[in-house]
Amino acid sequence: MSAPQLQVKRLPGFDAAVPLPAYATAGAAGADVRANFEDGKDITLAPGARSLVPTGLALAIPDGFEVQVRPRSGLALKHGLTLPNAPGTIDSDYRGPLGVIVMNAGTEPVTLTHGMRIAQLVVAPVVQATFAEVAALDDTERGAGGFGSTGMT
Repeated sequence: MSAPQLQVKRLPGFDAAVPLPAYATAGAAGADVRANFEDGKDITLAPGARSLVPTGLALAIPDGFEVQVRPRSGLALKHGLTLPNAPGTIDSDYRGPLGVIVMNAGTEPVTLTHGMRIAQLVVAPVVQATFAEVAALDDTERGAGGFGSTGMT
């Protein structure tokens, strides 16, 4: 299977020197995407605060694919930075600016710097289902058991 190609457009007013999304290693599933502040100034997130961080990019994603926006594990562990809607989904028909909602879930303020790798983008195939209303659902061993219903082990 050949890799899908995403078209990337740099948006006017943003720093063109900030690298495009890129895979850090040959085995990486996610491509790192960077903060690109129009004024080039860093922002600081207080504990519990969140911000829509611009990347200065827009994408054209091929039909049949989505891009998932996921947190970077090192930022989560070291600084408590996460993405509150993770994984975020960018649909193939969206052509607007790519922004990343970043939240400081840590206990100390965290500064996001211009050009900093803030998230990772994972390209994934999409299957659209059909939805059929029925009067009853088939029975399963689990049934309607919810959170924790399958036990601790």
